[in-house]
Parts: sequence; structure tokens; C-alpha cells
Amino acid sequence: MNDELKSLSTRVTKGLMTRREFVGRAAALGVTAAVANTMLASSAKAEGPVKGGTLRIGLSGGESTNTQDPAAAASEVPVTNLRMWGEPLVNTAPDGALDFRAAESVEASADAKTWTFKMRKDVEFHNGKTLTAEDALATMERHSNENSQSGALGIMKGISSMKADGDNLIVELDVGNADLPYLMADYHLMIQPNGGMDDPTAAIGTGAYTLEIDEPGVRHAFKKNPNYWDDTRGHADEVEVLVLNDSTARTAALQSGQVHLINRIDPKVAGLLDRAPNLSVESVAGRGHYVFIMHVDTAPFDNNELRLALKYAINRQEMVDKILRGYGTVGNDLPINAAYPLFDDTIPQRAYDVAKAAEHYKKSGHDGSPIILRTADGAFPGAVDAAALFQQSAKAAGIPLEIKREPNDGYWSEVWNVQPFCASYWGGRPVQDQMYSTAYLSTADWNDTRWKRDDFDAKLLAARAELDTAKRKSIYSELGRDLRDEGGLILPMFNDFVHGVSSKVGGWAQDPNDEMMNNMASLKCWVKA
Repeated sequence: MNDELKSLSTRVTKGLMTRREFVGRAAALGVTAAVANTMLASSAKAEGPVKGGTLRIGLSGGESTNTQDPAAAASEVPVTNLRMWGEPLVNTAPDGALDFRAAESVEASADAKTWTFKMRKDVEFHNGKTLTAEDALATMERHSNENSQSGALGIMKGISSMKADGDNLIVELDVGNADLPYLMADYHLMIQPNGGMDDPTAAIGTGAYTLEIDEPGVRHAFKKNPNYWDDTRGHADEVEVLVLNDSTARTAALQSGQVHLINRIDPKVAGLLDRAPNLSVESVAGRGHYVFIMHVDTAPFDNNELRLALKYAINRQEMVDKILRGYGTVGNDLPINAAYPLFDDTIPQRAYDVAKAAEHYKKSGHDGSPIILRTADGAFPGAVDAAALFQQSAKAAGIPLEIKREPNDGYWSEVWNVQPFCASYWGGRPVQDQMYSTAYLSTADWNDTRWKRDDFDAKLLAARAELDTAKRKSIYSELGRDLRDEGGLILPMFNDFVHGVSSKVGGWAQDPNDEMMNNMASLKCWVKA
């Protein structure tokens, strides 16, 4: 049986059998899906990688307003671009370990207040300049500046001082934080020459590829960096990213062979697509979540009774069944699920309750005028349909939701974090501190619900400093309950990341950190010979 499985796994690696077919044959031989996938990963490692060729990727999440400034990246295409030309100090590996990139090691003081990142030697930027600790320092300083409007601003707030000392970047914290290295894995923190102070949009980094064509909202083309330091990344000679926000167009591009990889397969067609020849549908559960966000400082959403009415008026299970088609789980109006360390599973699950929704709506004193919810196809797969379901379930409680469909282009610059009630998504973060610091700390630039409470901030800082695991878990539980019961987040579902992968692609692996292998499929996958 072992020899037969090895032979079958080799056929998958060579593109002669799909992953689905292999798992099915393995099951017939008494092998679990988990073991079968492990064998495939081992086989791919043994067979590959293949160097050369052009890898083409079709992605939702690109707009004409996108730039190459890491501080501004807010959707999948800009993040994928950053991953190709830049690198942060560290990344988070699929198993949750640290993956050292611009830094080669990190050490902490006993109280976790002082962290020393040793920079990797003999690494060059695309312009020929040698990477130094001063570049890392300048990068962190730029993202700590409120004028940069960086998405990483919230996680930089706990830093009291930084300095470059030889090959080391030394970071001093106000309070100890055992999770600091994971915060430094934030994709905004790509190390740039002089921190990007001269030109943050220049796309000059230490990454595996150099940017050759930059047509925001259309396509981006890259060539292999001949001086890249890591030969385990960047296998293709060229990578092309096509912006395909329309789900049907994206799927058709994969089926026709125009692209090798796509993100955000609509769950409605995932089962059918997985039966198509020469490709497979790959999904992985993680921390991503689809949401409706309310600005708690803007009427009528500054009334918690109204916020509670809307939270009880959404049918979460219906959305998982009809929007995700089982590719996900119900949410509970807090951004943390069981994929996170220190998750508290005793927090009561909020359920659809027409009577409670109507009761809270009556208590809110709302005047009955339409409550406008803005959405777009690009907000998340099925967002328009999800908004329609929300409208229907709210209507049963007498809540007048009005859906306004916005264009995809400009959604992340003109609607999200601008309009007071809209559909959105989050890919999640490796640890709870980073998720809360990025989106719910009062000073966070990406605080998209305008949740600003001193007591919440104090608890978050206390959790960072708490070394007792049980006590830390208890604090995180309080933070989650605060958001669930008083915040502006309506989180009906945690989504799986669902992708389409051509049989011509090698190196695909599951990564729960974010979609498209934590946006690094372009670096880790290859085109088979």
C-alpha cells in the first residue's frame, strides 16, 4: 500500500492526478485525509521546486487607487505586491512559528520589555544598498508616525523607544509583551531603504522580485531579483498579478488557463469547480472573518441599543449555510475564534432572536428612517447576498435596513473606514494582541468601528504585560465580551480561505494565517516543467 501511495502522490506532483483524486484513492486504502495531505506535501518537496517560467495569479482585492506604500495596503492585491518586493523583520509560518526574514534572530529580556532583533547580513535592497539596522529603525519610525496613516500604527503604540546598535535593532516597550515578534510580522512593516522616508511608493525592498509593471486595478508584473538571499523562495522567473475582482471572470481565467492561481472562490461554485479537470479547490480554516461594521461615534450607531438590535437581527447560521456553503463557522461579534491561542469558549454564542432585536430596537428610540448598509461584491465573496439576507432578517424585527451597492473600485478608500455602516472583512492576525491592537485600540489608524475606550486600552496593555497564562486568557475574555456586547462589530461568520489551484502549479500548501498562503503563494509556488 505504501508503494502505491508514493506512486499516486508522484502523479499528483507531476500534474497527472488532482489532489482530490489522490485523497479519494488514499481513503479507499484506509488513509485519512490529514495523512494523505502530509504525504502530498512531502512528495512536492521531494519533486520540486522547479525554477523558471511565469506564474500568473488572478486576484480579487485590487483597485485603481492602490499604491506601493506599505502603510496604505488594505486589500489582497497590494499585500501580495508587498510580499513580492519586500520583507518584514519576521513572518509567521503556517505552524505558528516565527519565520525570520530581514532579521535572522531575536532575543528578549526576562521581563519581555527589551527585544533585540539581529539583522541578516549581506542582504541587498533592489537598488544595491546593503540592508542595515538603521533601515529597520527608520521603517519602524515611519509607521509609528501618525502622518503615515499606517495600518500598523496601533501595534507600534506600545513601543517606548527604538535604536540601532551595530547589526541590531533594539526595541524597548512600555510594558512587557511576549507576542512582540508576531506584531513585527505585520505586512505593513516591509523594511525599506531609510524606512521609505524618501519615497514610500518606490517598491524598493529586499524581496524575491522587483516590480516591473505597476497598473493599479489592472495588473502588476515582477521579475526575479538575481541578488535575492533565499533560494527557497521566488521560483518563477516572472510573476504576473491580474486584478480580477469579478468572481465569474476570475473563475473563468483559472479554467481557461489564463492564470494558475485565484483567490476567493465563491462557495456557491466551489463544489462544481473542484470537479473540473486540471485544477483543484483548496480551502483552509483560519482567523478570517466577514463583517458588517458600525461607527460607534456616528448616529444612529452611537446608540448601543440600536447596535444590539442589529446584532440580534442577523441570522448567522443562515449566512454560513447560504453564503459560505459550509466553508466557515458562525461568528459571535468578536474578532477571535478557536484558531487563536487563549480563546475563551465559554463566551455565550449570540443567536438570531427576532423578539430581542425588536425589543432593543424599540428601546433605541430610532425614528424608523432607513438605516443604510453599504456593500459591494469586492467586500467579501457573497457580500451583496449577505446584505440582502441581513435586510430580510432585520425586517422581521421591524428594523428598516436599506442596502446601497457600491462599486468595487474605490471601495477600500471611499467606503471602508469612511462610511458609518458597511460590509468588510479581516484576514485575522496570528495572536489576539495584534488583532485587538490593529483594529480596536483607540489610537489604531484601522479602528474601523471607531471603538475608543480608555478602559479597553488599559486592559489590552495589561494583557500584554501579564505573564500568567490563565490571567492573560481572562483579560482577553473580558476584551472579547466588551466588544461583543457594546462594540460596533457585527461578525456573523468566520470564513475559510478558498482558492483555485491549477494542476500546473507545484508547492501549494495550507496556511491558516491568511489567504493565498498568507499572500506568499507567489513566492513559494512554482510552475511545473
